[in-house]
Amino acid sequence: MKNKPFTVLVACMLASSANAQVAVEPDNGYAPGDKVPLPKPFATASAERRTKVIGWPEGQAPTVPEGFVVKRFATDLEHPRWIYVLPNSDVLIAEANDAEKGSADRITLLRDTNNDGEADERHVFLEQGLQQPFGMTLLGDDFYVANTNNITRYPYTAGANTIDKPGTVIHDIPADGYNHHWTRNIEVTASGEQLLLTIGSSSNVGEHGMDKEARRAKIFTLEPDGSNETVLASGIRNPNGLDYNPVTGQLWAAVNERDELGDNLVPDYVTSIKPGGFYGWPYKYYGEHIDPRWQERMPEEAAKTPLIPDIAVGSHTATLDLEFYEGKTFPQRYHNGLFAAQHGSWNRAKYNGYRIIFMPFEDGQPTGEIEEFMGGFLKSSETDEAYGRPSAVREMPNGMLLIADDDANTIWSVQYQP
Repeated sequence: MKNKPFTVLVACMLASSANAQVAVEPDNGYAPGDKVPLPKPFATASAERRTKVIGWPEGQAPTVPEGFVVKRFATDLEHPRWIYVLPNSDVLIAEANDAEKGSADRITLLRDTNNDGEADERHVFLEQGLQQPFGMTLLGDDFYVANTNNITRYPYTAGANTIDKPGTVIHDIPADGYNHHWTRNIEVTASGEQLLLTIGSSSNVGEHGMDKEARRAKIFTLEPDGSNETVLASGIRNPNGLDYNPVTGQLWAAVNERDELGDNLVPDYVTSIKPGGFYGWPYKYYGEHIDPRWQERMPEEAAKTPLIPDIAVGSHTATLDLEFYEGKTFPQRYHNGLFAAQHGSWNRAKYNGYRIIFMPFEDGQPTGEIEEFMGGFLKSSETDEAYGRPSAVREMPNGMLLIADDDANTIWSVQYQP
């Protein structure tokens, strides 16, 4: 059974009636990947319905289950798309956006010195050498940034408020042409010996030619010096969030699937990543379901059977990030479970996503349940207005969660205080 959302206790302690929730209609795509019911392509017309983000009124905040408290960790950022937490609990925010919308190209450091869920220090951590920065990671004394067009490595000193030394470009990333998906994530492998890199497709389904998709729609491993780019998994349209299952040690990824096949196709997914695995894009999806746009021109490489993702999380939800919860401050049922950030739909007649979801795990395996953890981002389905859109979720060393709300220029904190 899914949690029913409760109005949060916001920092200013306003009355609970201040933040009514607009329901987001779930589709048939919330299920284990091998059991999700899939309609036929074009069972409904391909709709375009976008929200207008108006920001959060003073005193309002997203909804969470009873016992949790939401606070504004930081406000007045410039499209805070991604979060990275350093070992000393300093929080780095990648402020970046689509090039056509204008990108701040900045990484800001936030520091919560008293662990109250509100940052009380802010510093410009890095601005030089950035182009739509997204993924960030630390390996030893090296700080890596995945820009849309390269990976740049910088020298890092623990506790520093800023990086003022120039970086070194260690790896080029394809970003020319349409560059439909501009975000690149970077993480350290579980062994601590290599880097992981995600690069999304440059198109929806290869409509500009598959020659434009070389080195795209894949997850790679790299050496720390940027050499030896090796495909870990392919046929993954737009992978963003990465995290390791703390029980099994498997790598998991959050993936945005294709558009324009109808309201309930194709569900986005979160899945374990099998080395060498092919996940279907652009030719197929969820196993042997053939994309009709490739039906008459299937290349030889499309003959292999794609892997079926572990968990379908709804069509067009734009599920950007995931995070296994390893902390001890939330109730036990959340321990080793999976949170995911759903930025929200545009290619659907009724809205989907616009929430943080939680998936319980037992013994390292998903139970099959999916429930809303944080909602209330939509103001009105009639006026197409939204207060914000969640883009990232990250756990702090003290067990608190941070949520990036990029279009509302806000970072939220979530603590359990029954």
